[in-house]
Amino acid sequence: MDQKIYKTMEYAKILHRLASHASTSLGKEIAEQLQPVTQLSDVKRLLQATDEAYTIDRLKGSAPFGGVVDIRSSLQRAHIGGMLGPHELLDIANTIFGGRRVKRFIEQVHDDHPVPMLHELSQLITDQKPLEDSIKACIDDQAEVMDQASSELALVRRELRNGEVRIREKLEQMIRSSSVAKMLQDQLITIRNDRFVIPVKQEYRSHFGGIVHDQSSSGATLFIEPESIVAMNNKLREARLKEEREIEKILHRLSDEAGEQHILLQADVEMMGQLDFMFAKARLAHVMKATLPIMNDRGFLKLRKGRHPLIDIDKVVPIDLELGNQYTSIIVTGPNTGGKTVSLKTIGLLSLMAMSGLFIPAEDGSQMCVYDAIYADIGDEQSIEQNLSTFSSHMTNIIRILNHMSPKSLVLLDELGAGTDPAEGSALAISILEHIHAMGCRMVATTHYSELKAYAYDRNGVINASMEFDVQTLSPTYRLLVGIPGRSNAFAIAERLGLSHEIIEHARGTVKEEDLRVESMIASLEENRLSAEAERESAEQLRRELEALRKQQESERDRFDAQRDKMIEKAESEAREVISKAKKEAENIISDLRKLALEEGASVKEHKLIAARRALDEAAPAHKTATPKRAKAKQQRPIQAGDEVVVYSLNQRGHVVEMSGNDAVVQLGIMKMKVSLSDLEMVQSAPAKAQPQRNVTPVKRTRDDNIRTELDLRGANLEEAIMEVDRFIDEAFLSNLGQVYIIHGKGTGILRTGIQEYLRKHRNVKSYRLGNYGEGGSGVTVAELS
Repeated sequence: MDQKIYKTMEYAKILHRLASHASTSLGKEIAEQLQPVTQLSDVKRLLQATDEAYTIDRLKGSAPFGGVVDIRSSLQRAHIGGMLGPHELLDIANTIFGGRRVKRFIEQVHDDHPVPMLHELSQLITDQKPLEDSIKACIDDQAEVMDQASSELALVRRELRNGEVRIREKLEQMIRSSSVAKMLQDQLITIRNDRFVIPVKQEYRSHFGGIVHDQSSSGATLFIEPESIVAMNNKLREARLKEEREIEKILHRLSDEAGEQHILLQADVEMMGQLDFMFAKARLAHVMKATLPIMNDRGFLKLRKGRHPLIDIDKVVPIDLELGNQYTSIIVTGPNTGGKTVSLKTIGLLSLMAMSGLFIPAEDGSQMCVYDAIYADIGDEQSIEQNLSTFSSHMTNIIRILNHMSPKSLVLLDELGAGTDPAEGSALAISILEHIHAMGCRMVATTHYSELKAYAYDRNGVINASMEFDVQTLSPTYRLLVGIPGRSNAFAIAERLGLSHEIIEHARGTVKEEDLRVESMIASLEENRLSAEAERESAEQLRRELEALRKQQESERDRFDAQRDKMIEKAESEAREVISKAKKEAENIISDLRKLALEEGASVKEHKLIAARRALDEAAPAHKTATPKRAKAKQQRPIQAGDEVVVYSLNQRGHVVEMSGNDAVVQLGIMKMKVSLSDLEMVQSAPAKAQPQRNVTPVKRTRDDNIRTELDLRGANLEEAIMEVDRFIDEAFLSNLGQVYIIHGKGTGILRTGIQEYLRKHRNVKSYRLGNYGEGGSGVTVAELS
């Protein structure tokens, strides 16, 4: 990559912003040394890492890199046998802990939202917890060696504390003495040169024995160690030396342990720096509101609302640009201060960012290309020392570009041919453009020369572009318009500023007729473009309004359906409560009737009471559960007997046995049910098969159309009764009934015994019993369903 391009595009400012988002010094170091790569596979790998880090940052926040520091120099000293200080060892322990925490954090995210690349990299961090525990067992969070680091250290420090206590007690007794107190400047104990002393007035030096260790700045106070504690201070000093030697032994031991793992620890630290760098890229993308670009190596570039990342997001004007598909070169014309140079720098800087694995500030769907090099000639680079004019400096730079570019390069040229005679400059500019275009490079060039508009119009693969200018306000809009050449606007600007109309008309007369026609054509194109854009924005606004109305209607319909279902459920609940209350009252009346019959010897038929209770049960409204919405299948023909159908309310498949008006009798396994045609959907049609006729004795059934709680089998033989009981139990189970009554009569007991034996083995029967008094006694079996 051409090193000069970094300075031209201000690439270092992007790296500085990137480094500011790194949490560790290692991440900052990697960020500041970031360089674009020129292989598509490498770029995709870098962008994948950034994308995964962006996903984690968006879902879980920043990765926890707290405590991770650059310990490589400490590890190197430990490896060659040096003794590390407590702070260095604590940094090693904290870095090990930080690495384990980062690894665990990425593992937890990976379980819910796969981030394969970052997960694979984090797994390379080794487990150094034994070393961490060894350091933490000896050094506390303030980087002080703890007493429990060794038994010898604990013993020495106990001796030190006891010695200090004894010295202080001795001195306290001394300074409280009235004879000594008058000779003291202050009644306090202090330390000088690691020895306990007391402040004595200068005039009492001859009356006070001991060793002078220090004096105040005025000389009025002497800090004297009394002779009576000299020996005690000496013993304390010896204990401190023992403490220092023991601490050195502990630090040497821990340093040796760290030195043994220096290779693995150094690799761990560098890996954590890489991970921190990846998360820094994610945080930069978040701040810049950047997106993941689609990368290619076929020279295609498509920017959608691309923004220059170094311009305030509230002020920058986005550009839309496509290069490398229908055309490989863009010639941008227009007046100064219109934004041409910013557009060039936006293209170059976003290309460098994408090739460095960074997201770009543009909308989703933007595509960037991996170039082998990016070259730019932008700005006035004249040099007084080298005696180069503006034109000479431009030519020197362009010659260097022409000598090094390849068909896979991107070339950005600003003010091509400027700084010399217009006729010669335009001719030279066309020749240079033709050479670069023939080479196959991707190129964007800006110029003032109107001759280049015709060149771009006549060449395949070259297109005109311009920077929009608002004549009404005499100011540029900084919008790049691809496909429309720029207008000079000189006459319009002069007229708005107040130049005489006669002068302007005279100037127009000196302009060639061809140039006037070109200007008129450009003005017409621009007017049509503005009209088309206004219509497009109006259509887009209308589409958004229609979409909002559609969503509102769907929401209102769902709310209406929910309210309707709620009201129906409420009405059914109230009806069931009324029926339940009436049923209880009727039960009380029936009970009173039975008692009256027993007392007066009257005859009340039991089956009449059962029929009355059944009438009450049938009066209760059936609860209708809301059926899920289903797509209406287009029926090829009406449902007929023999068709395979789906019963949506039961979520079961079956076959139509016979038709009955708006209902159909459907065979569901061993059951037959009458189902409304609106609850059926045909799966496949089949020719109606003649149903085999069987001569069976008809069994009295209480009801055929509704859910039943009783089955009357009186008069049936055992085989027929078992078939009816099986069907009846299945219907009741599907209807969520908890209890049913099977009326078999008393008779010989064969029917009752056979039915109860069948119920005992039935999978849906929890228990059974004979009817109680008032339920039919031994002529009825009551079954509890599971």
